[in-house]
Amino acid sequence: MSPVTLALLGVLALHATLVAAQAPQAPRGARVGVMAGGGDLFRAGLESFRQRLRELGYTEDQNLSLFVRAAENRAERFPELAAELVQLKVDVIVVQGNAALTALKPASPTIPIVMAQVGDPVGSGFVASLARPGGNITGLSNMAEGVAHKWVELLKEVAPRATRLAVLWDPRIVVHTKMWSEVQDAGRALKVTPLAWEARGADDIERAFAAMASEKVGGVISLPYPVAGQHRRLIVDLAMKHRLPSVYPFREFAEAGCLMTYGPSNADLYRRAADYVDKILKGARPADLPVEQPTKFELIINRKTAKALAVTIPPSLLARADEIID
Repeated sequence: MSPVTLALLGVLALHATLVAAQAPQAPRGARVGVMAGGGDLFRAGLESFRQRLRELGYTEDQNLSLFVRAAENRAERFPELAAELVQLKVDVIVVQGNAALTALKPASPTIPIVMAQVGDPVGSGFVASLARPGGNITGLSNMAEGVAHKWVELLKEVAPRATRLAVLWDPRIVVHTKMWSEVQDAGRALKVTPLAWEARGADDIERAFAAMASEKVGGVISLPYPVAGQHRRLIVDLAMKHRLPSVYPFREFAEAGCLMTYGPSNADLYRRAADYVDKILKGARPADLPVEQPTKFELIINRKTAKALAVTIPPSLLARADEIID
C-alpha cells in the first residue's frame, strides 16, 4: 500500500473518530435510582421511563444500572428506601409522589433528584420556583392550574341536573387544598355545590359513599393521591353501586370502569422525566433546569359504564375524547 493511500486512510480514520466523539452519547456506567410508592400507575410509568432511556442510548446492564425502590403503599418505608439509594451512590434519583420526595429530600441534599409525579412542588417546599428551582431538585409537576375546574365541568355535562357533587380528598395534602378551592370556584360558576369527604383509607371511602346517598349528590370527583390509586377498584365499584357518574385524574380509573378520566398522561410524564435524567447525566445542574407542568392531557370516556349508569354522553363530549372504552 502506497504512502499516499496510508495517509488518506489515516485522515479518514481521524475524521471518523472526531465525528463519533462529537455525537451525543450516553455516559458510561450511569447509575440511576427510582423511588416510588408503587402500584399499577407507577409500574406503567416505569416502563415508559425505561423505553425513553433506551431511545436516548441507555441499555441496562451495559451503560446503565437502574435501582428501583417501591414502598408498595407503605409510606413508612420511604426513609429506609431513601437511605438505600444514597448508599448505592447513584448519580440521579427519579421520584414519584410527594410523600416519597418528603423522605428523600433530607436524605439526599446533593444527589440530583428528578420529580416524575409530584403535586405543587413550590407550595410543598420542594423547589423555590418553577422557573428557577434552585438546589438539587427539578423535574415535573403532575398537575396544572385549571384541571380541577375541568373535572366539575365534565360532570355537569353528563349530569346537568346535578346540584351537588362529592369530592374525595385528604386536607393534609397541600395540593388538595388548592384543588378544593378550584373545585369550589367551579361550583359557584356552574351552580353546583361540592361536598368534601376526607378519605384516608378503605373504611373512609365506604363511609363516604354511604353518606353521599343521604346528601343526594349527583356525581363524584376523586382528587389525585396514593389512597385513591391504591383503592381504585373499590371507588369504581362503589360509584357503580350508587349509580354515580364519576371523574378521576388518571386513565387507569377509566380502564377499571369509572365513567371518565381527565388528566395528564402518566406515560408522557415518565418519558419526560427520562429526558431530565439524560440532561443531568450529561452535565446539567438541576438548579438550572426549570420545573415543567403537564403538556399532554387525556380525556377518556368509558361508554360501557355510561350505558350501565343510563347516562347520556353528549355527542360534543364524545367528539372531544382522546379515547372511548366500549
